[in-house]
Amino acid sequence: MKYFYFSIHIPYQEYLAHYSGSASHIVVRTDNGLTLQLPATHFRPYLTQFGLKGRFRLTTDEQHKFQRLELI
Repeated sequence: MKYFYFSIHIPYQEYLAHYSGSASHIVVRTDNGLTLQLPATHFRPYLTQFGLKGRFRLTTDEQHKFQRLELI
């Protein structure tokens, strides 16, 4: 397993473009400086009325295949 840590803050109105499907991915920069592109659907459980905000841990397998996204 590989772990990637990052923080994100996207206001609700801005996230609506992702949620409605007009933008299907979110690009984040990890604490190590790596840029990752993730499907916006993985973030839907964490969307609130204030938007998407928090610190996350992305877990992948050794081939970098998505396993889990957690709010930490």
